[in-house]
Amino acid sequence: MRIYRIGAMLLLIFVISSSISAQKKEITLEDIWLRGAFRSAGYRAGESMNDGLHYSLMVQTPAGFSVVKNRYSDGKTVDTLVSAASLTKAFGKPFTFSGYEFSADEKLVLLTTDAEPIYRHSTQAVYYIYNPSTNELQRLSKTPSQRLAFFNPEKNIVAFVHDNNLYIKNFQTGEETQITTDGKKNEIINGATDWVYEEEFGFDRGHYWSAKGNYLAFYRFDEREVPVFSMDIFGNDLYPRQEQFKYPKAGEKNALVSIKIYQLSTNKTIEVQLPESYEYIPRIKWTPDDATLMVYAMNRHQNTLDLYLVDANSGKAEKIFTETDRAYVDVNDNIRFLSANSFIWTSERDGYNHLYLVENRGKKISRITRGNWDVTEFYGYDPSTRTLYFQASALHPGRTEVYSIGLNGRNMRRLTSDDGTNIASFSKTFRYFIHTHSRSGKPPVIAMRDNTGKLIRMLESNETAQNRLESYNLSPTEFFAFKTSEGVELHGWMIKPADFDPNKKYPVLMHVYGGPGAQTVVDRYDPANHFWHQMLAQKGFIVVSVDNRGTGHRGAAFKKATYLQLGKLELIDQIETAKYLSSLPYIDKERIGIWGWSFGGYLSSLAITKGADYFKLAIAVAPVTHWKFYDTIYTERYLRTPQENPSGYDDNSPAQFASRLRGKYLLIHGTADDNVHYQNAMYMAERLVQANKDFDMMMYPDKNHGIYGGYTRLHLYRKMTDFILNHL
Repeated sequence: MRIYRIGAMLLLIFVISSSISAQKKEITLEDIWLRGAFRSAGYRAGESMNDGLHYSLMVQTPAGFSVVKNRYSDGKTVDTLVSAASLTKAFGKPFTFSGYEFSADEKLVLLTTDAEPIYRHSTQAVYYIYNPSTNELQRLSKTPSQRLAFFNPEKNIVAFVHDNNLYIKNFQTGEETQITTDGKKNEIINGATDWVYEEEFGFDRGHYWSAKGNYLAFYRFDEREVPVFSMDIFGNDLYPRQEQFKYPKAGEKNALVSIKIYQLSTNKTIEVQLPESYEYIPRIKWTPDDATLMVYAMNRHQNTLDLYLVDANSGKAEKIFTETDRAYVDVNDNIRFLSANSFIWTSERDGYNHLYLVENRGKKISRITRGNWDVTEFYGYDPSTRTLYFQASALHPGRTEVYSIGLNGRNMRRLTSDDGTNIASFSKTFRYFIHTHSRSGKPPVIAMRDNTGKLIRMLESNETAQNRLESYNLSPTEFFAFKTSEGVELHGWMIKPADFDPNKKYPVLMHVYGGPGAQTVVDRYDPANHFWHQMLAQKGFIVVSVDNRGTGHRGAAFKKATYLQLGKLELIDQIETAKYLSSLPYIDKERIGIWGWSFGGYLSSLAITKGADYFKLAIAVAPVTHWKFYDTIYTERYLRTPQENPSGYDDNSPAQFASRLRGKYLLIHGTADDNVHYQNAMYMAERLVQANKDFDMMMYPDKNHGIYGGYTRLHLYRKMTDFILNHL
């Protein structure tokens, strides 16, 4: 009797759990790409104000957008800095703006309107200057549009770019001064950057005020000798429109770059006189000394970076510091000046990316952080406490934590206790930081903390998003590691079907990016691809991703192992992953596919051709198919030029192995991709045709590297889903 009752209870529990499981929803593509079912609530941190106790925030009101002032300590609004109603009164009708920036004294506001994209990161707009105390609103310039406008730190002046020329506007007197006159599309750029600097060095602003605003340093690009790339924009007109821009492909000529300094007191412009010739000037930074500029100068191989201090009155430059590497030196913004002669710097010189103190014009270098882990972001330095704040992957390459440490390298302290991905945004005085924490499949939790890590208040718990997830039939993300036949430890994650049966055999789809310094194996929330992978798991697939050699957060040796042979070790490691998976009893080794986007599309294309013995299917979205088609800065950083390293280009470019294709291959590209050109897809297609190989192809008219807009993403993922269901 007792045994019967226990058995009945177990049966009842099984029936109830099965019923609950059956009631849970299955993911659809419409959930992901139309309804945004897995998006989580964020927290608009706003901009820290000068006192470090408050932040400004753009908010929607019935009258339109306003900017308010909130307290960090409790989040309460204490003032309205820009009133939508007042703007309407000043403008004479409702005034719409999409961005704002305060002057250094926070008395004036620069408002952005009518912003339009140029390339992936750059925009042009119409700017207005607003004085809240007098409710005066004036258009920045008589020119039809402007770029990159920003305030002088002490004077009533704004600098901006129009039609590749640099201007300044004195908004107190109304005087507008054109500093340069030789700017012309596809020839000369003043005060902004060219395409390849914007994409690969990561910035588009090319002009900067000195500490007290007496000098304006700016870039000048002479791109007349750079080859032109042409791209058809089809649109709806009878004839396509041709877009032309300067794009230096590997081995071709770059723009000639120089740095100039405009002196407000004399209205004269001088040129920085570097004593050596350099291919790249990837950064310029003003020091705390108003008349001293720092210039980063780099050779074409990008393995030597020299830092110069420049006299803003004479243009003369003195080299004070050099960073070298056997492969390449990564350029970033991880520098903070203690004075004109000393600064905090990040370097991989000891094998991992760490913080250093550089003093006495480069004569003394002291390491601040140490260990077999990478500093992944430098948040800044608080001089009042001589404390540095940074992010690191100190515990696992796929996770990050927030830390503080003394300038002397002592008292390192972890400020975030939860495992996963931890991101900080500090106030100007480093008294508070906004902490965003997430894990795979777990929406972000956002909190306000003080600089010891103590919780001040919760900002966003995302309980609604978490509850929504619980209505779906989801599987946990399992993180794992294995060693290859070469003894290399690789890290990965795996998503199994929710009803996983270890006695069954499952097909596998591998997801790859694999590019230099990047990662897919990260413990953080992803509202898009993660749930597509979950959807595939619901349909009976196991989805896996493994970070190959060349990826980030594992030190310089692991990241730079692929130097001069991009794709070789990456493919070996993805093949080793397929072999490892094949050894598992629940994997069908005859049904392993792989997919990726951009560099991941390149690797998936290489896998189905050069690695054809191990993969049944591949999907490549926007792939490079031969490295000769990609830009100078990125490609030559890892391969040098095609003239110097022809085998490095040919030996691991997918188009070279078109004749080896045996599995099913889907090639996808946007025709208006200004980054990885559609030419790559055309080149690959022709190679496959001439090798008499069948393949599938989908192009997206007038779509760029992101392939989005309207129903585009839904269509794209439906295409990929059907291809997987039909062929894997």
